[in-house]
Amino acid sequence: MTDTPRTVTLTTAQAIIRWLAAQYIEIDGKEVRICGGGFGIFGHGNVTCLGEALYTMQDELPLYRGQNEQGMGFAAAAYAKYNLRRRFMFTTASAGPGTANLLTAAALAHANRLPMLMLCGDAFLTRLPDPVLQQLEHFGNPSLGLNDAFKAVSRYWDRITHPAQVIQSLPAALNTMLDPADCGPAFIGLPQDVQGWTYDYPEALFEKRVHRIRRQAPDAGEVADAIALLKTAKRPMIIAGGGVQYSGAVAELTAFAEAAQVPVVETIAGRANMLDTHPLNIGPIGVTGSDSANTIAEEADVILAVGTRLQDFTTGSWTAFSHDAKFIGVNVARHDAAKHLSMTVVGDAKLALQALASDYRAPESWVTRAQAERAKWVDYVAENVAPGNRPNSYAQAIGVANALVEKRDRVVAAAGGLPAEVTANWRTLDIGTVDVEFGFSCMGYEIAGGWGARIAQAEVEPDADTVVFTGDGSYLLMNSDIYSSVLTGKKMIVCVLDNGGFAVINKLQNNTGNESFNNLIVDTPTVDKPFSIDFEAHAAAMGAAAETVSNPAEFAEAFKRAKASDKTYVICMKVDPYEGWTTEGHAWWEVGTPHVTTSDRVRAGHLEQESTRPRQRKGV
Repeated sequence: MTDTPRTVTLTTAQAIIRWLAAQYIEIDGKEVRICGGGFGIFGHGNVTCLGEALYTMQDELPLYRGQNEQGMGFAAAAYAKYNLRRRFMFTTASAGPGTANLLTAAALAHANRLPMLMLCGDAFLTRLPDPVLQQLEHFGNPSLGLNDAFKAVSRYWDRITHPAQVIQSLPAALNTMLDPADCGPAFIGLPQDVQGWTYDYPEALFEKRVHRIRRQAPDAGEVADAIALLKTAKRPMIIAGGGVQYSGAVAELTAFAEAAQVPVVETIAGRANMLDTHPLNIGPIGVTGSDSANTIAEEADVILAVGTRLQDFTTGSWTAFSHDAKFIGVNVARHDAAKHLSMTVVGDAKLALQALASDYRAPESWVTRAQAERAKWVDYVAENVAPGNRPNSYAQAIGVANALVEKRDRVVAAAGGLPAEVTANWRTLDIGTVDVEFGFSCMGYEIAGGWGARIAQAEVEPDADTVVFTGDGSYLLMNSDIYSSVLTGKKMIVCVLDNGGFAVINKLQNNTGNESFNNLIVDTPTVDKPFSIDFEAHAAAMGAAAETVSNPAEFAEAFKRAKASDKTYVICMKVDPYEGWTTEGHAWWEVGTPHVTTSDRVRAGHLEQESTRPRQRKGV
């Protein structure tokens, strides 16, 4: 006869928070909570029950008060990215518009394969008070609601309809968020009545548990086939993606490349896999890449793609490579490893790179050629970022900051023209110090993401800085987490580069033959009297230190003051919307252009766009 398990009576909300606080992970020999806390805005859908549960556990799971739910989600994603997906934050929002605001952030986390737990209010399970405030009614399907929209942007989705369900649902959600192949956001809908219902939970559910990230060893047969193919290569190349860092495989990547003398190029997510000065680092690849990386990509015969999902900005919409180039996909996710008929090595990058080691060595002439191309690109970047007698540019501001940061400072950028400019021009000073969010290319991530990154950074590197680059468009879309950073004492350096609108999309508009329209403020016909925002005054109103500068030299002096400051510092500088863009290094990018038009310029733009299409690989 066995003893009856000991139980504790808790509400659904209390059980969720108590369980989260008991989950740990081992990182570098130390046990830390997997969940670093949460971001929350309370409303009637989560304040009375979940709020009560969080209040009692605020020391174990600190709750950061956001200003916008979308920004909270961005901050949570940046926190997870800084922690290489080994830790995450939860976000909580009320039923209705508060939860709806999280949709964009969930999509960003999904596209970037980042863990984030969403605990969101829902309509009453009993339906007795229906329709309640903010409820969406579907007349033919009363169980359908706003929260169902998250099914498309979540890796794990559940709605708790009985308190006992959390015993199964919470571990399933956590296992998804920690899974190297299926990692992404988890959504749990919490009906307002169910949050407060009680259940006699087994006390064992809340005992401390230490988790570890699974490392899947690659199949021996796949490894053997990949080695055999590599040994045929006359012009091999490695594409290093973000998965290299998530696997903790930077050392293994470097060791493999050095032993085989294979040139390495980086994706946007894979920036900072190698130091800028490493002799085998040939530069970033793709649409926002470098001439050096794209040149050798065109000539490579065997391409080892490690930890990358081969997004179109990496592949130049699949024009960056020879039609007869052979791919080996090394990825823990089968879906990514098998793209474009790649020979697959499905498994953890660290273990796979170790297994792929052999006596193969690339021809010295190929490595010499790649390094010569890289040297030319280094010279171009040096000229591109240098201040001079020319209009202010993104590249110049990037160059100034790059010269003044410490090696563990983290740079954050997203959407618009800055991801391209940072990717092409930033010199990596240390591993894992670049966060260019381009998986979802989401405006508004910059400042909110910077706040989340700084929260994570302050836990382990309090003396380092988080440097955010944002354009005026993204700043205007979402800037309130400047206030959040001031309130929480999480200092950022925010560089606001004002080009008078959405200048990079205006550039795309012009480059395809279209007239400037509705992107730059001066070209928006519904604007009555264009004027410039006083970003300095706006940032200062939120409690930040702020100043406006006129040129790169003044920017440098302001950046030094920002480094010395103990609170969030905003530097504003106007840049030219037409000149100063990085003009070299770009691969083709497929965009839709009109096949019929009355404009000769648009027709010429369409023909120019289509002229590159014969180079596009068709997946064979």
